[in-house]
Amino acid sequence: MPTVAVLGTFDTKGPEHAFLAGCIRAHGCTPLLIDVGCLHPPALAPDISADTVAALGAEDWQAVLARRDRGECVTLMGKGVAKLLSDLAARGQIHGVVSLGGGGGTAIATAGMRALPIGFPKLMVSTLASGQTAPYVGTTDLTMMPAIVDVSGINRVSRVIFENAAAAICGMVNARLRQGYGGHGPLSSQPPSSSRVSPSSTSPQSPASSLSPQSLTSSPSSTSSPSSPSSDRPLIVASMFGNTTPCVTAAKQVLEAAGYEVLVFAATGNGGRTMESLIASGLVAGVLDITTTEWADELVGGVLSAGPERLDAAAKAKVPAIVTPGCLDMVNFGEPASVPARFAGRTFYPHNAQVTLMRTSPAECAELGRILAEKLNRYTAPVTFLIPRRAISVISAPGKPFHDPAADTALYDSLRRHLRPDIPVIELDCEINAPEFARACAETLLAALRR
Repeated sequence: MPTVAVLGTFDTKGPEHAFLAGCIRAHGCTPLLIDVGCLHPPALAPDISADTVAALGAEDWQAVLARRDRGECVTLMGKGVAKLLSDLAARGQIHGVVSLGGGGGTAIATAGMRALPIGFPKLMVSTLASGQTAPYVGTTDLTMMPAIVDVSGINRVSRVIFENAAAAICGMVNARLRQGYGGHGPLSSQPPSSSRVSPSSTSPQSPASSLSPQSLTSSPSSTSSPSSPSSDRPLIVASMFGNTTPCVTAAKQVLEAAGYEVLVFAATGNGGRTMESLIASGLVAGVLDITTTEWADELVGGVLSAGPERLDAAAKAKVPAIVTPGCLDMVNFGEPASVPARFAGRTFYPHNAQVTLMRTSPAECAELGRILAEKLNRYTAPVTFLIPRRAISVISAPGKPFHDPAADTALYDSLRRHLRPDIPVIELDCEINAPEFARACAETLLAALRR
């Protein structure tokens, strides 16, 4: 039976990779679970641990992990998984590889996939797949599939994407094996007889669900499972970044417990546009807009802008919403060499090898406050702005590289100055990823939905 490596950050995306592994089994392949998440304990028991991968990345891997610097960890795990996958493929122990990821997960997994030969089946389901993918694909035949929603739970959209991904990678693997390739050899005119493996004829246990307007229809039901493909729970959409993942995840749990299904969109430009489109369709009951960072890219000239219409759809559709300044401290660029020369001297942070973050200045933050206020002033449905006074991202907390109280104050003062006086502003003395802030966001939105 062919083996597919299922590679991912199991500390943050364990249930999603577990679902993917189940779909792969249904297609007659054996999943090999490889954990590359190194900041928290895994939510899915791996066959190959994150420590094993890290140890292949550098001799001082324990010191790197102990520093808990996200950029360093991504680089370390990328190097380690490249060595691991190359070895497994060369030994004929895996016949394909698939992964689900956001920015960090995509950087790690594709570093490993790029180390594999042309012809070896490799598939990356990513929130970044519809943008500039050259840094991730390189000169390989790596296939990237847009995740549409963020990799955050199994819902009516992600279920279809993950099922299709499993079918795709298993189809690639079985096609290669039928041609006589074990999956690890280089391309040649004749398949290597020494690597022949017979693909399983086992058919999937159930056909993949299809995504249709009917499948997205929102109607109340507090009993439907959030992972059911026919779930008819009312929809809430949420915006998320790696730097706001704990907040969105915790708020999502509160909303799901209240009977809602939450679709999470990565704030990567395309993610924000897709979320706005779904809101405009009339299928959404509420908006958990925790990560408004795309406006920083739109204003300053970053690569993850969602356009000037971001935040318009909820106002036009008259949908209750909560909005926060999540990740407005950062503007996104590609690798360091891609940052425009006009930004020389600014504060930067290497998120990973493909993503460079730049701290927004006080002047830029003041303008962002004005823009957000003007957007919210158009709302007629209930809307509340929530402020986490201590940090608007993981890296803007005290002692972190983007900590800048002057910039944060400029943002909040400008927002208050331009905001309609009847729109509530709730301030909490905590960081954006604190449990109490996530709970406040969810409960404020639930209160608005009950009006």
